[in-house]
Amino acid sequence: MSALGFYLARTLRREGPIAALSVPQAALLEAVGGKRVALVGNARALAETDFGAEIDAADLVIRINRAPMPDARSHGTRTDWLGLAVRLSQADRARIGAGRYLWMSPKRKRLDYATATSPGFYLHPLTDYAALKAKLAAPPTTGAMLIELLARAPLASLTLYGFDFFASLSLSGRRTADQVPHDFSNEADWAADLMARDSRITLRK
Repeated sequence: MSALGFYLARTLRREGPIAALSVPQAALLEAVGGKRVALVGNARALAETDFGAEIDAADLVIRINRAPMPDARSHGTRTDWLGLAVRLSQADRARIGAGRYLWMSPKRKRLDYATATSPGFYLHPLTDYAALKAKLAAPPTTGAMLIELLARAPLASLTLYGFDFFASLSLSGRRTADQVPHDFSNEADWAADLMARDSRITLRK
């Protein structure tokens, strides 16, 4: 698809042509089969840990949005996949160095052509977003969407780092919990229930 065709489809909210740029969800999930996955959130509390080497030792490292990495000691350095709900600057794109982009946001107007045409690009279905939103009774965070998606994969393990459901706020912004549209209490309860039912998923804190 040309850049003009992409931006026209985006402007007219034509989901089909944009979705056609995505790898199938089944193929994405199969790509993590048997792997030890580290999903790195952006909680400020992660900066106080020594999880960096452990994160980088995972088979697959997935980060979120602008993926702040203030110190290799706490955050590691690798980014294999990047789950996005924001538009990246060229500087952030170069700094993070992700090998694959996953567009998780239902707001397609934020999706840029470079991301949509990148190798292995994945577009999260609107139906999946809506189902999780209904379950949480609020718009899900990018992190919650990634947890829900990865829990359906045949992976060996999923370890969550930097997830305290906004208790320590976020390294990627200054907003407080009442300034964002998410229900962090519901997300925390949902994640705890999921981990209780799926022994592959653990939270490091």
